[in-house]
Order: sequence, then C-alpha cells, then structure tokens
Amino acid sequence: MTQELVSLTIIMAVAAVSPIVVQLIPGRFIPQTVLLLAAGATLGPYGLGIIEVNDAVKLLSELGMAFLFLLAGYEIDPKRLAGHQGKVGLVTWIITLGLAGLAVTLLPFFAKQGIDGIATVIALTTTALGTLMPILKERNLEGTPIGDAIISYGTWGELGPILAMAILLSTRTGWQTMLVLGAFLAICLLCATLPTKALKTGHRLYRFLTENANTSSQTLMRLTTFLLIFLVTISALFELDAVLGAFAAGFILRYIIPDGSKSLEMKLEGVGYGFLIPVFFVVSGAAINVRAVADRPALLVAFIVMLMLIRAVPVYVALSLDKRENPLSSHHRVTVALYCTTALPIIVAVTSLAVKVGTMQGDTASILVAAGAITVFLMPLLGSITYQVADVHPVTAVREIAHTPSDWRTIVREHAQVRALLHHQDRLKRLAETLDALEAHGHGDEHRAELVERARREIDRQLKELGLDPQLTTQLPHNYRYPKN
Repeated sequence: MTQELVSLTIIMAVAAVSPIVVQLIPGRFIPQTVLLLAAGATLGPYGLGIIEVNDAVKLLSELGMAFLFLLAGYEIDPKRLAGHQGKVGLVTWIITLGLAGLAVTLLPFFAKQGIDGIATVIALTTTALGTLMPILKERNLEGTPIGDAIISYGTWGELGPILAMAILLSTRTGWQTMLVLGAFLAICLLCATLPTKALKTGHRLYRFLTENANTSSQTLMRLTTFLLIFLVTISALFELDAVLGAFAAGFILRYIIPDGSKSLEMKLEGVGYGFLIPVFFVVSGAAINVRAVADRPALLVAFIVMLMLIRAVPVYVALSLDKRENPLSSHHRVTVALYCTTALPIIVAVTSLAVKVGTMQGDTASILVAAGAITVFLMPLLGSITYQVADVHPVTAVREIAHTPSDWRTIVREHAQVRALLHHQDRLKRLAETLDALEAHGHGDEHRAELVERARREIDRQLKELGLDPQLTTQLPHNYRYPKN
C-alpha cells in the first residue's frame, strides 16, 4: 500500500506542477498533456523507475481514460452527427480507414517492422477529440467555424475507431460480435430512454434528483459516475474495450441533457481533469519504452508521416470539396486537418489491446504511443501557426511591403489589427447565436441584457490587451436586436 501511495503522490505532484510550467513557457505552445506524458516516460519503469505502475495505479488510470472518453462523448451533439458536416466527416473517416488498410497491407515497410495490421490501421485513423477539447477552449476556437469543423470531423475520428476496435479486434466470430454489440446497444438505449421519459413526465424521482444536484447528496454527479462505471463494467463483461462503454456514457448523458448543465460539467471536469485524467496520461507516458523508441526512430517518424498523409490529407480534401457548404480559407482548412491528426488515447487503447492478445510487441506499442504523444504537441502547434498566419494575409502583406518598403511597420500593424478584428467578429457572432438560442427557449427577456453587458466588458478587455480602440467594434451584428431595457 505504501508504494501505491508514493507513486500516486509523485503523479499528482507532476499534475500540479504541469500547468505552472506551461504558463512559464513563452507562448504556452506546449499542452499540459505533453508534459504529463514526458514526466511519465522519465519517471516510469523505463526511465528513473520512481513511479511504479501497480494494480491500484492502473485502476485509477483506467478510470482516468473512462472520464476522458466520457467528456469526449458528452461534447458530441447528436444533431451535429446527423448534419451535413457530420455526414461528410463520416464519409471522410471511412475513406481514411480504407487508405490506412491499403497502406499497411501494401507498403513493405510495415511488414518489415512486424506490425499487426488491424491495430495499426485503426491507430492511423484516429483523432484525439477528448484531448483536443481543452486545447480548443484554451485557444478560443470552440464555437468558431474552425472549431465546429474540428469537432465534426474529429467526432468520427474518435467514434469510428472505437467501433472498429469492437468489431475488428474481437476474438469472436462475426455473428457473435454483432450479437454482443446488439445487446450492448440495447442496454445503452435503455439507459438513455428511462431518464428521458422521466424528464418529460416530470417524475417525482427526477425532480428529487435535480433539486439535490448541488447539495451534499450530489445526486446527478453520483448517477453520472454510476452510469460511467456501469457501462464500462458491461463492456468488460462483454469482453469489449472500456473505451466503448465510457464513450457511450458520455453520449447518453448528452442525449439526456441536450442543452448541457454547467454545474454538472464543472464537477465532471473537476474530477476528471483535476485528478483522474492526469493519472491516465502519466501512466500512459510510463508505458513508453524510451530505449525502444530510440532504437527504431524510422518507425516513429514513419508513423507520424503516415498519420498526416492518411488522416490530414483526406480531411483537407473533404473541406476543399465541401467549400460551398463550409467556406474556409485554405489556411484554415490546413488548420482543421492538422488538429484532426492529433492522436493518442485511442492509440494507447488499441496498442494495449493488441499487446494483450499477443498481436503486437510491447516495444512496437511504445513507439506508436510515443508517436501519438508527439502529435499532441506537434499538430496543435502547427495548426495554431497556420490559424494565426491565415488572417494576417502574409502574401498580401509581402506584396504591399515590396511596393512601399518604407511603410513596412504600418503595414504589419494594420494586418495584425485586421486579424484581431476578425477574431472579435467571430466572438460577436457566437454571442448573437447564444442570445438568440436563449430567446428561442423563452429565457431571452430575463438574461439577454446581462449577457450582452458581460460580453461587452470581456470583449473591451480583450481589445485593450490587443491595443485596439473598443469604440471601433463594440456593435453587435447589424441584424441583431438589442433588448429594450
């Protein structure tokens, strides 16, 4: 018991220090996840050996992964999946799966590395949506056209591989697999239907649960945790991966509460990101054999390159072909494609399963996990660079500077201001949509004036930080109606 507590203490010390270190790094271009993984690899059994990954720590790590996928599933709006961009995202993921299958099957490089085909194919098609969500929030991309595109394509990049793992990596026959998945689906539908009916009928039990959600009983939080652990347990009993149960729990929770619950979200994120999810990432880093990675750098680089070719390129092409429905500049399409190539949790899950059944060597799994960890750092960094560069219109700026070199300072400053104003316009658009949604639900008169005032104060603060005059852009879109009060 003492060793377990020592390991957990070190892990939580790493988790506590990571955000401070990220804050101290100029530009904050390294996500916390990267530091957690690096610390795990350094302090784990393949590094200094300070952290011992025993059964107790493994259990907490599994719960951390469950919470990560619960939050990822909760972020998914079913309407988004059924919408135009969601359908395009599904088709794009299917094409990605086919390309990955062809690459792993036909390229002799993978055969020489002794890599299991199916597990590698699935790993090449994934998007770490759960890992991306906090990054999108930190960088104010959530709710923007770019953020919406990342979520639409990234949803299938996470949901698709989860379903593929359940079907393609199963040791059962085809009809047995479909029977088990059908039974699991029936249980999920039951878990989603009962609370929804209770909500519609105003059942006394439901009223009790909602009224005590923020008391010491924490009824909704306890029920959500029960739903998560119940479906993860069902997945284990059905010999399915725990990821499927956790993702289903989040999806069901969003179905039950379509408009979300800020109070519940804060509690889930507090337990997840404050405790369990950092344990998962540190333990995942501890599973990386650094020496094995150093011995086979070609596989590490090749896997990252193949991720970009197989995952990023189809997303970019799909966005380009769908330009009429989703008009994004070429730079922004590159941004979406790069973010969608971020991959880690599914790689950890699929390689762990492959090692467990003996179809992949532990050293190979370490290399693939290390590659996934690098994408968590590299892809958001590249995506952020293309996103920031796009709105500055660098080609136009260079032409203007070449025409009048003496005015280069003014030209650079004006282009930077244009970028800031465009981002400000995105914030105003999101504000207007939120307020219109409140009005549609009958809550406009009570809250709109307060929200407008709060939003204006926040935007004025951001403009002052950018060195812009708030009077230039304090008006909401021209078609928006100000509240009379």
